[in-house]
Amino acid sequence: MSAPFATQLLAWRENDSGTLVPNSADSSSTPSRELARIILEFLAVTPETILPDTPKNLGPRLEQAVKDDLAVALPKHDPSRSWHVDHKKVIADFSQYAHLGKLDQAVHKNPVLSADLGRDYLIRPDVTAGVTSESPPGLTPFLHAAVSCKWTIRSDRVQNIRHEFLQMIRHRRGRLPHLVAVTAEPMPSRIAAIARGTGEVDAVYHIAFDALQAAVKEVGSKQQQNDLAEFIGQGRLKPYEELAPTLASW
Repeated sequence: MSAPFATQLLAWRENDSGTLVPNSADSSSTPSRELARIILEFLAVTPETILPDTPKNLGPRLEQAVKDDLAVALPKHDPSRSWHVDHKKVIADFSQYAHLGKLDQAVHKNPVLSADLGRDYLIRPDVTAGVTSESPPGLTPFLHAAVSCKWTIRSDRVQNIRHEFLQMIRHRRGRLPHLVAVTAEPMPSRIAAIARGTGEVDAVYHIAFDALQAAVKEVGSKQQQNDLAEFIGQGRLKPYEELAPTLASW
């Protein structure tokens, strides 16, 4: 299984020396390049498949692809709810966090509060899924899910996910939204940084799940194979295709 947009993003790119490398790989890491290569082969993405004007950072394209996909998929899985899928929408626009907007107004007017509290509570998740009730009309949308999209996993990016989700856990007034991550990272050891032992994230969804499994089985080390089996067995790493049905069923 793979995300419907996987082959629109996963491709080959030229590195600084002109050599073709998978665009999800860390070009300085041989294991990363090998795993990403097998993923592309599994998806039948040939070395001739080079995305036009491919940026070095594919994160924004992944965010937009997830947003567009969920905007179509969620109403199909649950047409009984009014879904609002957005990109970089501030959490203060949702009912559980509406009080943060008032707090921010007070902080903005008071330099002492600003220095003490900061303003990192005004989070803009990569993708949000809100729901509104038909009755009574005009209510502030409820934040049903926040999705953090990380094309690849690095320690600083993991800390960013944890920090944002912890803020959302601490500041909510009402039920906690689903807090999930989506990635194309080919290295189980790096996926471990967010998939293992982190209560801030419900689960991590991979856009090329079956291809990742095939790659780790073919060229992954014993440790990589054990790590992947652990994440999957504990429900910490899932196929992207399960994201919309999971969100719609709760």
